Amino acid sequence: MSSEWVQSPYAPRRRPTREVRVGSVGIGAGNPIRLQSMTTTDTMDTAGTCDQIERLDAAGCEIARVTAPSQRDAENLAAIAAELRRRGIAIPLVADIHFTPKAALIAAEHVEKVRINPGNFADKKKFAVLEYSDAAYAEELERVAERFRPLVRRCRELGRALRIGTNHGSLSDRIMNRYGDTPRGMVESALEFLDVCEDEGFREVVFSMKASNTQVAIQAYRLLAARLAERAGGLALASYPFHVGVTEAGDGEDGRVKSAIGIGSLLADGIGDTIRVSLTEDPVKEVPVARGLADLAEAGWAGVPPSLQSDPPQPGDVFVDDPFAHRRRSTRSIESGGPGLGGANAVRVELDLGPVPHEPERAVAELAQSLARANGVECEGLCVDALDPGAVEQLPGFAKALEGAGLKLPLAVRGEAGWVEPCLAVASRLVVMVGALVPDESIVDAAQKARSGGRPVEWELRGGVHEMTELVDRVLAASAEAQLPEFLVSVDAALPVHAVRVAAARLRARGAMDVPLVLRHQREAGESDESALLRAAMELGAPLCDGLGDAVSLGGFEAPEQAVDLAYRILQGARLRTTWTEFISCPSCGRTLFDLEETTARIKARTQHLSGVKIGIMGCIVNGPGEMADADFGYVGSGPGLVNLYVGMECVERHIPEAKAEDRLVELIREHGRWVEVG
Repeated sequence: MSSEWVQSPYAPRRRPTREVRVGSVGIGAGNPIRLQSMTTTDTMDTAGTCDQIERLDAAGCEIARVTAPSQRDAENLAAIAAELRRRGIAIPLVADIHFTPKAALIAAEHVEKVRINPGNFADKKKFAVLEYSDAAYAEELERVAERFRPLVRRCRELGRALRIGTNHGSLSDRIMNRYGDTPRGMVESALEFLDVCEDEGFREVVFSMKASNTQVAIQAYRLLAARLAERAGGLALASYPFHVGVTEAGDGEDGRVKSAIGIGSLLADGIGDTIRVSLTEDPVKEVPVARGLADLAEAGWAGVPPSLQSDPPQPGDVFVDDPFAHRRRSTRSIESGGPGLGGANAVRVELDLGPVPHEPERAVAELAQSLARANGVECEGLCVDALDPGAVEQLPGFAKALEGAGLKLPLAVRGEAGWVEPCLAVASRLVVMVGALVPDESIVDAAQKARSGGRPVEWELRGGVHEMTELVDRVLAASAEAQLPEFLVSVDAALPVHAVRVAAARLRARGAMDVPLVLRHQREAGESDESALLRAAMELGAPLCDGLGDAVSLGGFEAPEQAVDLAYRILQGARLRTTWTEFISCPSCGRTLFDLEETTARIKARTQHLSGVKIGIMGCIVNGPGEMADADFGYVGSGPGLVNLYVGMECVERHIPEAKAEDRLVELIREHGRWVEVG
């Protein structure tokens, strides 16, 4: 099986795809990233559904999805389409189908695209453990194909598009028993349905590989891209477009962070032609978040120089062992006057303060007050700039003020190679800036002085992606010549995701793959809070999900607690450090059996202090037990006003009245020893 999912992981190139038309909207090929959302109304409520679609259209949504859980709902799509036309709204519609092939056939008559879930289109999930012989498996495939074939033929006749939308949480028992609950299983599930489409000469197909786990989502989309490239005969040939998203992302900052990590990581590699941000909020709020991610990605693609596109870096090795599975990069541990960095230590959180404050006592007092407001998280290090003699002179006063305020944090000092010696007295770590114009002798001199002073050096490589290979070679040579025992690497580049990969691959190629990596991020001046959150999550989350990064350092934020809080949310969204309760909550739709937004808010208010606990909150059974497979507890709608409660994958109580379900969930958490009192 090919391990290539992009033409080069070291330079962003948009994945080549054919165009699929959804009504008047083109997906893939040279079209911009298209924005989607989904209604949360009852599909039988024609006016209410049209009102919501009208608001989505006004917000910039380009394609609207509506659930059709029954034949009756599918028939009402005709009334919805007619009312939208009467209002002058031309937005294409997608019917969302689970379990009901007949509803899909009806819906195809009235909408521009039909989404089916291969995990439940022709199967009823029973979580059954069965052994399939090859003959039995082939027989099951033929049964599924015969149920799917009429829809494919009707979509071809009507000129409709089709989305084969695999969900990690609703793989069929057949797939689960052969491939497991894995990215491989997600991909195989989709390809089985593609075989039927291609047998019928139908290619108006878009794929999605959604999961609530950001790592799983990224791996599944990559694996599908690789498998489709194999089928097409190469990565350079146009393939099927992708609809990209992270399902059950939740709400608020956490929902945005998880979405930005999963969607943004893929877009950074040019993977993704249409996106949907799934938030447990009013769907209209999803659209500006999707717009923000699309704008960041398209700006990144447009800013890549032609030379980098045609001649990407060749660092001499791979940056990860397996791009389709997560494993944290194995590095040495460096102790620098505080929590260990690298090795088996957790990914550390550092605050980059910028220049040394001119009034250290006042600045430190404000810093201490700000960090005290951080919500249950701890800053694990500080970094300051000492780029001139005046700043260097202020360092001792700043360090003394930190000590006086009780902020016993390791202090990293950033400076040029020539300013190492005067910083040794206060620095726990020296951050030495290295660019193309810095002479080799200066780098060696800095390394020698750091060794003499017993301080580790973080070589901050500054330059373009193409320059990273040479810069890595130079700092490795200088470190070896000076016999520097402890050093790290970070990058300051316009394409940070790809620059970090080049650095990691070059370190590996030079036999230094155990050198720790610091991921640095600066908020841009004038950037809105939401844009800053999305960009940080994209640029830091992508390498973290690949296992790269031993510390994250955020700077440029006016409020220190905001930067520290965001860093921990990104680490939690990337599944590397769990600080707060993690909520796996779906975005609601017409299938939802209770007010999901209100219910999620109530449950969060009572349980968000349970550090390390995962709680799934699902509106219906479609993705419920599967998508929250790694959740500790689950709250799943089972009927109007009724809830099933889960402990892990086991349904422990069925059909509890909604009025009692929340209290019973808390009791279950207590019974299993996971409850702690607030404060």
